[in-house]
Amino acid sequence: MNSHQKVTVAEITKHAKVDDCWVVINGKVYDFTAFAPNHPGGPDMIYKYAGKDGSKMYNEFHAADLIENELSPSEKKGDFDESTITETWITAQKEEVVSQPAPNEKPPLSTLINLDDFERAFEKTGSQKSQAYISGASNDLLTLNANRTLWQKLWFRPRVMRNVSNVSTKTRMMGCDVSMPVWICPMGIGKTAGSEGEKALAGGAASNGIVHCVSTTASFGVEDILASAPRTSPFFYQLYVDKQRHKTEELLRKLDGMHQIKALFVTVDLAVVSKREADERIRTQETVSVYSKITKSSIDKKGGGLARSTGSFIDPALSWNDLDWIRRHSNLPIIVKGIQSSADAKLAMEMRCAGIVVSNHGGRALDGSPGTVLILLEIRRDCPEVFGKMEVFIDGGIRRGSDVLKAICLGAKGVGVGRPFQCSISYGREGVEAVASSKQEPKTSVTPIS
Repeated sequence: MNSHQKVTVAEITKHAKVDDCWVVINGKVYDFTAFAPNHPGGPDMIYKYAGKDGSKMYNEFHAADLIENELSPSEKKGDFDESTITETWITAQKEEVVSQPAPNEKPPLSTLINLDDFERAFEKTGSQKSQAYISGASNDLLTLNANRTLWQKLWFRPRVMRNVSNVSTKTRMMGCDVSMPVWICPMGIGKTAGSEGEKALAGGAASNGIVHCVSTTASFGVEDILASAPRTSPFFYQLYVDKQRHKTEELLRKLDGMHQIKALFVTVDLAVVSKREADERIRTQETVSVYSKITKSSIDKKGGGLARSTGSFIDPALSWNDLDWIRRHSNLPIIVKGIQSSADAKLAMEMRCAGIVVSNHGGRALDGSPGTVLILLEIRRDCPEVFGKMEVFIDGGIRRGSDVLKAICLGAKGVGVGRPFQCSISYGREGVEAVASSKQEPKTSVTPIS
C-alpha cells in the first residue's frame, strides 16, 4: 500500500458491489473482491460494508494487523482521505444497527468469587449480540441444561480420617505439566467479550499453569495468541476442517512448526452449525450498503446468527477416514473432540487417536444429545479399556471444583471450561486469571474426601 496515496469517498463508493468490493478499515482502504468469497465468516460479513467503513465490526472480532497479513499489496489501495467525507457518507455509516452494552455498572472483579458470577457480570455489561453468542445454545436448550444439572446429580461417598495435610492438583495432560486438570475450551471470536480476546486467555492460562486450547475461529492469529504467553507455555489447537481442504493442509503445516502447540483437537460434532435462536434473533446489521447494488441483506429468513455466519466454512463431509489425511499433514497427536457415545469412543481408540473429548459443543450442536457426564459413565460401563489406551477429556456444564473431581473419579484426564473463561475476557487477563484461580477449588473439594 502506498502510504502517500489518498483514496476519496467518491472513489470508494464506486466499488460497492459483490464483484467490486472496497472497504475502509482503520483509516485504510482495501479491495476485498477476491477475498470475500473465501472469508471464514462468510462473504456477507464483508459485502454489507461494501463502499463503507467496516472498522467497528472488524475491530470487534479481529486483531488490527490481521488484514495486512491476509491481503496482497495490490489489494491495499491506500489511506482513506477523510477530507472528502460528505454528509451522505456519514449517514451511510449510521445505517448499521449495533447492539449497545446494557447500561448496568460492571461489578468490581474482586466481588466475583465463582464461575457463575462471571457469567452474570457479563449478562449485565456485554452487548446483546455478544451475550447471545456466548451464552446461547441450540433450540430448546435441553442439552445445555442437562450438561449442568447432571453433574449435580452425582454424589460423593466421603471417607474420613485420612492424612490430607499435603494435597496437590498438579497433573499431566498430553505430556504437559499443569497445575490442575483444567483447560480452557476453544470458544472462538474472543473479542466479542473484550478487546484482548484470546490474548487474555493465553496470558491468563500461562500465569496459572493451565492450557488454553486455541480456536480455529479465534479473533487473533495463532502467532499473536502464542506470543501472549511465555515461549515455554503449552497450548492445544482446536481444528475445524475447512471445505477448502487445501486451507486446512496449509494450517496444519504451519502448526507443525509451532513448538508450543502440543495437540490437535479435531472438532467432529458440528458438521452443520445448529439453530441458536437467541443468536439468530438479534440483528446487528439490518441493511446493506446504501451505495451498494447488493439487493439481499446478509440477514436471511433464518435470522442474523453470528455463529452460523462465522461457521459457514466448516466441512460437513468430514469422516473417520479423514484422520489419515490429517496425519499426512500433521505430526501432532490427534484428539477427537465431540464424542457422544461409547461406540465412537471405542472407534477413536481403534483409529489410534491419542485421546478424545466427551463433548456436545456446550449444548450448541444437536439439542437432545445426552449430558456429557452420561456419556462418560457409558464409556466407563461399556468400554472401560478406552481409559487405558487414550487420554479421555470432558467438557460441558463444569462450574465447580467438585465437578472437576467427579470427572477425575470417573476416569477423565482433565476437563474443559468454556463460557466462564470467555466472559472473564471482559476484565482482561486479570479476569481470566481470577477464573483460573477460582478453579483451584478442587483442593478444597478433594481434602475432605481423600
